[in-house]
Amino acid sequence: MLKPSYLPQTDRLSFLAATILLAYALARFIALPAREVAVQLPGIYLSVEVNVRTVVAFLVAGLTATGADMLFRDHPSLKRRNAMEHWLLPALTAWVIGMPLYNLPLGPQWLAGFAVGGALLMLVLVAEYITVDPDDARHAVAAAGLTAVSFALYLLLAITLRSAGLRLFLILPALTLSAWLVSLRTLHLRLRGHWLFLPALVLTLINAQLTAALHYWPLSPITYGLILLGPTYALTSLIGALSEGQSWRRAILEPALVLIVVWGTALWTS
Repeated sequence: MLKPSYLPQTDRLSFLAATILLAYALARFIALPAREVAVQLPGIYLSVEVNVRTVVAFLVAGLTATGADMLFRDHPSLKRRNAMEHWLLPALTAWVIGMPLYNLPLGPQWLAGFAVGGALLMLVLVAEYITVDPDDARHAVAAAGLTAVSFALYLLLAITLRSAGLRLFLILPALTLSAWLVSLRTLHLRLRGHWLFLPALVLTLINAQLTAALHYWPLSPITYGLILLGPTYALTSLIGALSEGQSWRRAILEPALVLIVVWGTALWTS
């Protein structure tokens, strides 16, 4: 007998996505004075401009996490388990899609980005809902989709931050934290519920070193993002394959091939 498959309630899903997109749309028409938060450290002056976009980005990420948690609580298979693992990626998605929406001028491009962002957010929420039940027949497809979206979001974040011309002390925490979340969630999905905190942390430290080293290179945003994406995905894939018991020779094949393709694309776009 086949186990029943579950999907989130359409009205709750639509309301959550609409609320998030409405917050981003209203932020384009709200003008509040920006404030500078500065700290003078020995040999370095750190300053951060806090404006309405900064506040909305963090509020929307928190709103998405809270709404996703309430949405997933209806899943019969969740029971009393912690749902945090399932709202990490939706929160990251809501945060990342807001960045290009801020930078795009109002017009057809902004409307297209608005529609694509909303559709992507809803797909992520539905896929996360499916992965609540490891025995769901659609689990493998949903997990593969979430993995692809995770790394696509990381690439988009790297490109957007590079295009904004932010200082290293702002870019480094954002990209390293995102790399840690993406690798950790990807490995958790691949290994059906097992957390690999230490390997993900080692991967994040490598990512941080590469991010810092590339910051002052004269690279285009797309090239910069692809160079960071390659090793982040390759190391995540390698860790997952070794954790599944594959031999080094077999485990390194796919990551090496992906790394060559991604870095080859980066070289071609440079």
